Order: sequence, then structure tokens, then C-alpha cells
Amino acid sequence: MPNARAATSTWSPQPDDDPATACPISPVVDLVFSRWTTPILWVLQAHGTQRFVELERRIGVTPKVLTQRLRQLERDGLVQRRIYAEVPPRVEYEITELGSSLHSVFAALGEWSDAHLADVEASRAAYTGPLPR
Repeated sequence: MPNARAATSTWSPQPDDDPATACPISPVVDLVFSRWTTPILWVLQAHGTQRFVELERRIGVTPKVLTQRLRQLERDGLVQRRIYAEVPPRVEYEITELGSSLHSVFAALGEWSDAHLADVEASRAAYTGPLPR
């Protein structure tokens, strides 16, 4: 049964909501904002189809981690992998239409960052409490 809130365009937490399941964007945050996902998607959006080595060089990530992330992104439908039957084999990655649909989300976050990141940095500099571990 769909969540009644899904039909509305805004979301407001309710006092009786279970915090672990109430936030409708938690799955998206887990999906999109893991450590290397945003740089991979950004490179593919900005530079188009890339070979593995090109992604590795542009992002500066280890081959193991890049392989893991690309597999996750392919599984989730955000990246498409093409294998060419050549010698040596050629593999290319490109962002899918679904992955490209995140452009407006990233643009909004970029605008928020431009407007507010200096405030966050000032708050961090002024903070005198215990630091997180």
C-alpha cells in the first residue's frame, strides 16, 4: 500500500512517525550520496561516455572501489556498461536517462552550497563543544 504522503509534493514529519522509516528521502540519500557515487555520476554527466581507466584517472579512486561503485550504479539503473567484443576487450560506461534525471537534484544542492556553505564553515569554526569521534 503506498504511503499517503507520497501523493503530496511536500513532506512534514509527524510526531508519531518512526524516524527510521518516516523520511522519504533516506533511500535516495543512501543510493546517491555514498562516497564515490556523486563524483562518478558527475564525470559521466559532464564528460559523457568513459572507459574504466578514464574514470579512474579523473576521479582518483582505487580500481577496487570504482568497480564496486560502478556495479552498484549499474544495478540501480543509473549507469550503463557496454562491452565491446574486441581484443583487448573494451568496456565503456555512460550515465543513463535515470541517472541524468538527478541533474536537477545536484544543481539544487550546488545552489544551496553556494548560498550556505560559508555559514556552515563559520559555525564549525565557532563551535566549542566536543568534536565528533
